[in-house]
Amino acid sequence: MEPGELDHLTEQDIAQALRKAQMAASGQTGPGSFRPASVLIPLFRQEDHWHLVFTRRTEHVENHKGQVSFPGGAADDGDGDAVQTALRETFEEIGIPPDCVRVLGQMAPMATVTGFCITPVVGVVCWPYALKPAEVEVQRVFTVPLAWLADPNHRSMRPHTRRDGSTDLVVFFDRYDDELIWGVTGTITVEFIRLLLEG
Repeated sequence: MEPGELDHLTEQDIAQALRKAQMAASGQTGPGSFRPASVLIPLFRQEDHWHLVFTRRTEHVENHKGQVSFPGGAADDGDGDAVQTALRETFEEIGIPPDCVRVLGQMAPMATVTGFCITPVVGVVCWPYALKPAEVEVQRVFTVPLAWLADPNHRSMRPHTRRDGSTDLVVFFDRYDDELIWGVTGTITVEFIRLLLEG
């Protein structure tokens, strides 16, 4: 499948691609010493095009200050699984309740350099919706067309020097709506697109 064809996918197609990927990653878990976390990859359809919802974090949060992310965070003791974590965090961060999310599946856990093991959960959200961003955590909510994200001309791998002085190659997207998607959020986005393209 070509990137421009992603808008033709149905919810069932996306769910099937996620099931296929989950079966391939069966038994895969993150490093035991990493803190479990989940994010929601919020999808919605508008004028026959898929879009993804992102947030930009405030400078007041503990991790990833000012960076673009998906709604989500660390698991709480009361969360039954990764899906519950993602839905709870989405409601807390941007006000979309669990009953306004149709969960299609989840991706393999992904370890981060900040010590988290993130499970991305994919769901279709009610849209448009009267969002209620948490002022302390969320500076802005914005959306990006999936087809734009899937175009390889809009992203690159660039060296990024971390606080400890080490340098890694990191995913950077071109700016969209003056927002910069990069790092672990960029990696999750690219992996999600890869799963859809491979079907």
